[in-house]
Amino acid sequence: MTFNRNLVEDTSTTLARRVFLVLCGSGLAGLVIFEIRRRNALAAEMATGGAAPIVTIVEFSNDGKRGSTVCVPKIVKTDEEWRAQLDRATYEITRHADTEFAFSGAYWNLHEQGLYRCVCCDMALFSSETKFDSGTGWPSFWAPIANENIETLEDRRFGIRTAVQCRHCDGHLGHLFDDGPPPTGLRYCINSASLVFKKS
Repeated sequence: MTFNRNLVEDTSTTLARRVFLVLCGSGLAGLVIFEIRRRNALAAEMATGGAAPIVTIVEFSNDGKRGSTVCVPKIVKTDEEWRAQLDRATYEITRHADTEFAFSGAYWNLHEQGLYRCVCCDMALFSSETKFDSGTGWPSFWAPIANENIETLEDRRFGIRTAVQCRHCDGHLGHLFDDGPPPTGLRYCINSASLVFKKS
């Protein structure tokens, strides 16, 4: 019987790749399940009398005029309530951090003046004054309308990125990159499905 070392090495490499892919898939699924359970647990706590966390946000009129800085309860709903409120694509993007296809959203090429609000809770997020053409196929902004109205967090699903979400309802908006134009050098790359545009 002849020992084929190359065959053994190829089989070992293939097996190692399969194990790696299975572990990565399991890890990603675990993170998604953990986040769904965390949000549902918070919603259940509220339903049984638990208080929602308080967040500080800035209010804006539809013509972009800055209003009061207020402290309000974070909007927390169950998964079923978000499903009932949002269409399927919007639900997957805003509640499970999915991403729409480039050049497919309603606002990537919109040049009208106005305000971009959260599709989940209507909070003001971005202004057309900071929107720019990034060439990426997603609406891009070099700054939010108010830093208080968004929050960023580390996203490790595909490498290490910075995710952007609505501070009022935790709706996923997109990601933040450091390849934007002056004066900030930032690019908030946002899904159109996460936004509602209000013309000024």
